[in-house]
Amino acid sequence: MEQKVNIQQFGADVGTLNLVPGKKVYGERLVKHGGQEYRIWDAYRSKISAAIKLGLKNFPLSENSRILYLGAGNGTTVSHLSDICNRGLIFAVENFSRPMVDLLRLSKSRQNIIPIFEDAHKPQHYSSLTSEVDFIVADVAQRDQLDILTKNAETFLKKGGIIYLSVKARSIDVTLTPDKVFSNILAQMAGKFNILESIKLDPYEKDHMCIVAQLK
Repeated sequence: MEQKVNIQQFGADVGTLNLVPGKKVYGERLVKHGGQEYRIWDAYRSKISAAIKLGLKNFPLSENSRILYLGAGNGTTVSHLSDICNRGLIFAVENFSRPMVDLLRLSKSRQNIIPIFEDAHKPQHYSSLTSEVDFIVADVAQRDQLDILTKNAETFLKKGGIIYLSVKARSIDVTLTPDKVFSNILAQMAGKFNILESIKLDPYEKDHMCIVAQLK
């Protein structure tokens, strides 16, 4: 991955420039470098961080990027994207109340995070809250995740925008090997998406793959 603004390499680890100096989000390590504070991005807690550590090439985020994050959870990865896109916006969609509490708390100190308590199956329900975006991160771990991704990409993704899809093989089909699930997903995506990159996330995330793509 090419070095980007607000990201710094620390040996084998990656850190993001802390948007809220002195404050941790999930117990991550804080490191001083060049008079600034970075948060170490835990690859065991974030699939994008795992992909970066495993050689992700397509990661052109900038300070002004706008991101739609589907399945934002407690905001671990969202918080690091907030560091990177410190002048942009992250629209964080989550459908469960417990992680949404954490997202709301996170958004109080990070003004570039917009928590959206909605079902990612229904982008029309939050279209008034979300603008056109440069990137979509989809981490929904559901059988119909391609349908969810396609609906949101067609609604919100700007032309030339990039999606990062996390595929959890065991959430798709437990009767197939993970490799077979991954090959099936890639084949299904071929009709609507151009695949830029695919990375298996072992050992950080067992039986997971990160797929990077663009709408055709």
